[in-house]
Amino acid sequence: MRKIGLFIVGLFITLGINAQNSSVDAKKLLDEVSSKMGTYKNMNIDFSSSLIHKEAGITNDPPIRGNITLKGENYNLDYLGNNFIFNGKKLIIINKEEKEITISNGDLEEEDGFIYPSKLLTFYKEGYTYKMGELKNNNGRKVQFIDLTPIDSNSDIIKVKLGVDAKTKHIYKLTQIGSNGAETTFTITKLKSNQTLSENLFSFDKVKYEKLGYLID
Repeated sequence: MRKIGLFIVGLFITLGINAQNSSVDAKKLLDEVSSKMGTYKNMNIDFSSSLIHKEAGITNDPPIRGNITLKGENYNLDYLGNNFIFNGKKLIIINKEEKEITISNGDLEEEDGFIYPSKLLTFYKEGYTYKMGELKNNNGRKVQFIDLTPIDSNSDIIKVKLGVDAKTKHIYKLTQIGSNGAETTFTITKLKSNQTLSENLFSFDKVKYEKLGYLID
C-alpha cells in the first residue's frame, strides 16, 4: 500500500512538473513570436476566416477573405465588406455597401472575448493561461499550436488555439471555440513586412466621402 501511495504521489508531481514545463515552453514561444513580429516597421497580411457551427448547421464555404495593414497601433482593415481605419485614437468604419460611415473614439471592443483580425498579433499578451498543444504538419509546414484559456470565466470564448509556424515564428492560424460550440478560424495566407505605405493609409478624408454621398455619423 505504501508503494502504491508513493507511486500516486510521484505521478501527481510528474504531471504537475509537465504542466508547468508546458506553460513555460508556451510562454517562451509566444515571447519569440512577439519579439520576431515586433521588429517589423509594418505588416501587410492577407487572411481567410471561416465559421463552423455544426449544431446550427452553419459552415461558410468558401472562407471569407480579408486584408489588414498594421503599423504600431494603427491599422487599415478590409473585412466583411467594411473598411476599418484606426489611427491610434479614432476608429472609422466605412460600410461600402450601405454607404455609411461611423466614427468613434478608441479601438474595436473585444465583446464576449471575440478576437478581431486587428488583434491577431497581440491578443494573447494578457487575459489567458496557456500551454503547449499539438505539433502538426500542414503541407510541409510545421505548425506548433498553443492552447489558451481565458482567465475570465464569463467569456463566451472558452478556448483559443494559436498556430505558430515553427520555422518563421510567425502566427499562422487562430481558432476560437465558443461556449455555444461555434468555431471561428483565421488563417494568415500571406504576410509581407516593412512595406512602403501610403501616407494617407491611416487617415480619413471626410470631404472625399461626402462628395461620394456617404452618410457620416
